[in-house]
Formats: sequence, C-alpha cells, structure tokens
Amino acid sequence: MLVPAGLRFLRRRRRVVGAVAGWSAVEAFQTFLLGHALARAVDRGFLADRPGVGLAWLAAAAVGVAVGAFGTLRVYGAVARLTEDLRDTLVRRVVTGALERAAGRARAEGPAAVSRLTHQVEIARDGFAGLVMVTRSFVVTAAAALLGLLTLAPPLLLVVLPPLVAGLVVFGWSLRPLSRCQRDFLAADEALAAGLGSVVDGLRDVVACGGERRAGDAVRARVDAELAAATALARWGTMRDVAVGVGGRLPVLALLLAAPWLLTRGVTAGALVGALAYLTQALLPALQSLVFGLGGTGARLTVVAGRLYAAGPPHPAAGDGGGGRVPAGEVTGRPHTAGSAPPSGTSTAPGTRRPLTPGAVLELRRVSFRYGPRSDAVIRGLDLVVRDGEHLAVVGPSGIGKSTLASLAAGLVAPGEGEVRRAGRPVLLPQEAYVFGGSLRDNLAYLCPSPVGDAELRRSVHAVGAGPLVARLGGLDAALRPAELSAGERQLLALARAHLAPPRLALLDEATCHLDPAAEAVAERAFARRPGGTLVVIAHRVASAARADRVLVLDGRSALAGTHDELLAGSPFYRELTGAGGTTAALRPVPTRPGP
Repeated sequence: MLVPAGLRFLRRRRRVVGAVAGWSAVEAFQTFLLGHALARAVDRGFLADRPGVGLAWLAAAAVGVAVGAFGTLRVYGAVARLTEDLRDTLVRRVVTGALERAAGRARAEGPAAVSRLTHQVEIARDGFAGLVMVTRSFVVTAAAALLGLLTLAPPLLLVVLPPLVAGLVVFGWSLRPLSRCQRDFLAADEALAAGLGSVVDGLRDVVACGGERRAGDAVRARVDAELAAATALARWGTMRDVAVGVGGRLPVLALLLAAPWLLTRGVTAGALVGALAYLTQALLPALQSLVFGLGGTGARLTVVAGRLYAAGPPHPAAGDGGGGRVPAGEVTGRPHTAGSAPPSGTSTAPGTRRPLTPGAVLELRRVSFRYGPRSDAVIRGLDLVVRDGEHLAVVGPSGIGKSTLASLAAGLVAPGEGEVRRAGRPVLLPQEAYVFGGSLRDNLAYLCPSPVGDAELRRSVHAVGAGPLVARLGGLDAALRPAELSAGERQLLALARAHLAPPRLALLDEATCHLDPAAEAVAERAFARRPGGTLVVIAHRVASAARADRVLVLDGRSALAGTHDELLAGSPFYRELTGAGGTTAALRPVPTRPGP
C-alpha cells in the first residue's frame, strides 16, 4: 500500500525528481574524478619525476570537489521541495481524516491525532529527506566509483565487486526483520506511553478502588514488552555492522592482499592508489550511510508513514454513528430504533415537549452526544430519571463520559439526539473550583440573587465543613487572595457557595477530589440533607458511591443503575471497579427510567 502511494507521489513530481537526478550526476563527477586524478598524479607525475604534472592532477581533483559541492547544494534544494510537498500531503491527510474522527474522543484519539499532525508528520518528513539523500548518494557514488574502477583497470572489479555485493545481500536479507522489529518497538513504546497515561489520568480511581497492584502489573507487562522489542531490535541491528564490514571494509583488505597479483596483470601503482581512494573515500562512507539510514530512519519512516496513511480520510460510513462498533469510552443506554428518539437538537420541537416526569428534577430521554459530526458518540441512547431529594452517584473509569453527562445535565452542552429536562437551572461545581479576589462574603453569596444574612452564610459554611477555614482566613469579611489558597481550600469555599445557592439540583463533577475522604463525606452529606435539594455526584471514591441512594455505572458499553448493594450483587464490572471481587449472580440491568 505504501509503495504504490510513494510511486504515485513521485510520478506527480517528475520535474523535481528529474532535477534531483540531474544534479546528482553533477555530484557524481567529483567521485569519478577523484580516483582518476590520484592515479594520474602518481603514475604520470610523481613516479615519473614530474611533480608539476602530479600537482596539476591534484588541483583537478580539487576542482572536482568544488563542482561536486555545487551539485550537492542544488540536490538539497530539489530534495527539500520533495520533502515539503510530502509534509503538506501528510498534513492534509491527517487533518481531513484522523482529527475529524478524534473530535469526540479528546482523551484518547485527540492526543494521538495531534501527535500525528506534529511529531509523527515531522518524523516522516525528516525520515523521507534522509532516506532520499542516503539512497541517492549511495547509488550515485557506487555507480561513479565502479565506473572509475572499470576505466582504471578492469581486474580491479574482480577483487572489489564480490564482497560489495555480498555486503548488500546481507543487508537486504536483514532489512525486513529489522523493519519488523522497529515496528514492534515503536508499537510497544506507544502502548507503554498509552498505558502510563491511562494510569496517571485515572490515578484517583486506581487508588480509590484499591487497584494499585493490578495497575502496576499492567504497566510492568508493557515495560517488559518494550524491553523484549528493544532487545530484538538491537540483535538485528548488529547485522548492519556485519553488512558494512563485508561490503565496505573487506574490499579494502582484498585489494591489499591481491595487490601483487594485480601488478602482474598490468595494474599500475597509481591505479591501486586510485582504487583505494574509491573504496575508502567514496564507497565505504556511502555504504555506511545507506545501511544505517535504511536500517534506522527507513524502518521508522515505513512504520510512521503507514500509520499516517491509515489515519487519512475515513470511509464515508465510518464515524457517522451508524452500524459501527461501540468504542471504549462510549456510553450506551437502552437501544432504540430509528424514529424512536427526537431528531438532532437540544430537545423536541416547541409545542411537542413532554412534561417532566412527576417527582423528577432531572430527566434524560434517549440522549446521545458526540463532539463532532464525524466523531463517535460519547453518550448514546441514555435514559435516566433523577427524583426530587435523591442522591445519585455516577461512577466509571476515567474518560468514560461522566463529565460529559454532568455537562449535559447542567445544560452546558446540548444533546445531539433526545431530550434533557430539568426542574430549573442546576448549580454545577467542576473539579477546579473558582475563587475570585474580594471579600469572602462576596465569594460565598454571589450565586444568590438576593442579599444573604450572616446566619445563612455561617450555616452553609459549617454544613460543608468549611468553618475552620473561614475562621483562619479572618471571618466573612476577610479579603481573599486566591493564589494563597490550596486546591482543597478553594473547593471547600466553592462547596459552601453552592450549598447556599437556591437551585434544587447540585451537580458535583469531582468537586471534592482535593479533599480527604472524611471532608468529602461531610460535604456530600450536607448537600444530601439540604432542604428540597437533589445531589448528583461524579464520584472518584468508592465510599462516595456507597453513600448514595442510587449509583449509575458507566462501563463503556451500557449504563446500569441501582443501589450500591444491588450493583455489588448484580454487576461484575461494579465489583471490579470497587475492588469487592468475588462471584455472584449474573448481571441484570437495573432500569434507569420508569416504565411508560
């Protein structure tokens, strides 16, 4: 697949390829002249007691070096045009393909697509330039040197050519397994980086669920896999040294050993000097560049270019949400048939909007959401009812869609399909709490539409456990300096502010993650006891789920709801998530919405 694509790329740029070939021929003149100039300088100059002639031939060799340098300079310009064309082609392919598919998977696919657009495209660009230069240089240098040997004395080829060919055969034989090992190593390295990233992103979940040993074993396995791949790569990499030794250094030894025989066949001393120059100053460096360039940069280019080619524009049916597999990170609720959910939009059309279920403060009906028109759904077909006064905990691995669900519930984003209905505007507390400069009183009361008395302020402050902090800061009229507060202190003040606010529904999107478990429990109980209050918590600790009236579990394939005990009994995934272990009855979904 890559070879035909590469040939098509070059055919479309015949003029640039022709320029590379033409200036390479100029560069080859230097190599051809080198051996002949030295041979003439020795035979017709210094050995013939004509030093002036010898110096003239050496001056001719110097002129050849200048001509070759000019050709090399022009070659670099032509190769640069090819390289930049390739870079533009790869960038267009990534932008029109992978980034569109990644739009709704910012935690997983998005960084990979950005990596392709920056790091991997630059690897391909640099690798292509290096590959063109070393391959072109070897072909041009080898052709010029072999032609020079032939015109100096044909017997020289009988000594030099066999080991050179043998070295190329050794290298060609090792190139395929070397490329495979390079591909395996890059894959293992990416797998290790992805595994470490997942563990770091979900570190709170790992610690909260007691999964340190399991996470450590998973990372250790990937480290071992990368070590094995690196060892195999190093083992096959030694074949490059063997190829250079056989094809580049063995001809020098063979030429020295065969010198007496060559002299008897009419080869002059000057021809032997010229042949040594061809071998040591031209063929050996060119072969080293070819072997280590193709074996290293070439293998990486093959792997990266293959991934970039595969990351191009997707099939028209891909990413449109129809009929494909459900990727990790997608939330799937109760299946629905075509036409069973409202068309794309925030809700049903005006005039057809159904009322909120009696007793509910939040209701999602067959809600689906994606971050881009061609991205995979983050949430699909989710039905959920949260009743007045209920305490609901939402749990699941990091990146599964919990924060997206909180944003939908708060009205920060609109669903692509289905309806989100609320009894008034909720208050949403994100993970990073906002505190502004000013008095503590202003910070606590700014969500309240009317003035708030000190008694109410102190009631909320003490309810969420922020009393000692307020006292230490100097009371309600103290001036706040946000930079001097820790993340946990900012969260406590934001919790007190939300507790004081009038909305009935409070959404805590990991808003207690910087608090210790005891402080988190105090805050959650305060919200659960709030008069007329309903609480939805994006939980990052098992204890938070155990305190809730009901738990919604997102596992990437389905959405299950029930009490903590019901889910422990009926959901193996929930038992694994909470570290409960053991085997019980088979999984039985708990309805997330009432019947019709």
